[in-house]
Amino acid sequence: MPEKIDYDAKIPNNVNLSEDRRLQRALEGWQPKFMHWWGEMGPTLETQGVYLRTAVSVGREGWAHFDHVNVPDYRWGIFLAERDPDRRIAFGEHRGEPVWQQVPGEYRADLQRLIVIQGDTEPASVEQQKLLGLTAPSLYDLRNLFQVNVEEGRHLWAMVYLLHAYFGREGRDEAEGLLLRNSGSPDAPRILGAFNEETADWLAFYMFTYFTDRDGKYQLGTLKESSFDPLSRTCEFMLKEEAHHMMVGTTGVDRVVTRSAELIREHDTYDIGPLGGIPLDIIQKYINFHYTVSLDLFGSETSTNAANYYTAGLKGRWQETRRKDDHKLTEDARTLERPNADGTWTTEELQAILLLNLDLRSEYVADCQTGVKRWNKILSDAGVDFTFRLPHPGFNREVGINSGHHVTPDGTIVDEATWEAGKRKWLPTTEDLTFVRSLMRPVYERGKIASWVAPPRQGINGKPIDYEYVYLT
Repeated sequence: MPEKIDYDAKIPNNVNLSEDRRLQRALEGWQPKFMHWWGEMGPTLETQGVYLRTAVSVGREGWAHFDHVNVPDYRWGIFLAERDPDRRIAFGEHRGEPVWQQVPGEYRADLQRLIVIQGDTEPASVEQQKLLGLTAPSLYDLRNLFQVNVEEGRHLWAMVYLLHAYFGREGRDEAEGLLLRNSGSPDAPRILGAFNEETADWLAFYMFTYFTDRDGKYQLGTLKESSFDPLSRTCEFMLKEEAHHMMVGTTGVDRVVTRSAELIREHDTYDIGPLGGIPLDIIQKYINFHYTVSLDLFGSETSTNAANYYTAGLKGRWQETRRKDDHKLTEDARTLERPNADGTWTTEELQAILLLNLDLRSEYVADCQTGVKRWNKILSDAGVDFTFRLPHPGFNREVGINSGHHVTPDGTIVDEATWEAGKRKWLPTTEDLTFVRSLMRPVYERGKIASWVAPPRQGINGKPIDYEYVYLT
């Protein structure tokens, strides 16, 4: 399989698409439908060119090319990481066997379902971020938004290729469905709840790209371990692009916290809303919301489906090959903390293979904590006495064992009345959201930035902060 991407093809690819005329025609038939979806549901703000990164190869070095691109002309395509001819299955009952280049019949439905769920998240985030360009705090941020959007669009292409290439008519029908569902639609919503929430302001966008795209990192990481090699190679390449999305979120929240800390010090008050800054307690509420909504994406803590996927070799653990166990988990155990109706917590021991969602979520929680440490260090370095915290994983949950309970951010189980009384302190209120959105005024002048966020430390690809990242109409 060639490493270089063929950009002369109508659909850029490195999968020798021209050698499979039937598949090529099918994907070329899907392409206008994708472009119609992009025109209807993609970014609202029209531009003349955006300084975008485009993949030119899939190797470790030199795979990205930067240039101004008219966004509708971006060359979406199908890119798989290079094939390892000696790759073996790393876990489950088929461990040690050669990986699969075709879909085993007995696992066809499960693999298709996993691909559809992952594919459904990709266009959803584009839909959620449709209006954000109208309130961008700088050209730098606007460019980052469009970079995230086009890469999510290409990730949709990645899943659609797999559906078309390996799942016949059912796969083609599912590929059509990925364009028919829309984020927040009352009639045809996206499959997962977090992808039907609004992303109506830039603080929410930074939080989404920090917390929800980080969930994407871990989900892709488990699919990268799959015994179905084309899915593994697809996800491996997608992870390269996902890293940029998380950088946008991490540094975005950094900059909001930095600016809020500056205003607190400058005016000797934490009440910085009237000064055009975002108060720290509102930032904490956004953390609480986006973190817990993202936790729901990991599914129920106990899952026979996840266990069956693992045993079959369809979906592994995060960094499976680095784990120091038998990679079958039939004899291993793990503890689970379960809430009780009387307000207490019980710890029980279960088979580790039934707690694979919890295992993945634990890796995610530890990763999220690194961001919180960053943001607290910004406050500490500025002499600001405030500490951000991740809430208890039982807080504000609609999926899993905690969904039927009212758990406070510190992990206390309370009754409904106490929960309702405390919600305004823990989650963004209508007034909080209205205030943050009132700050969202576009700044399109080169080198300028909105007053509620600090400038970035560095530009993109060595360019200065005042570079003309976006040509506006």
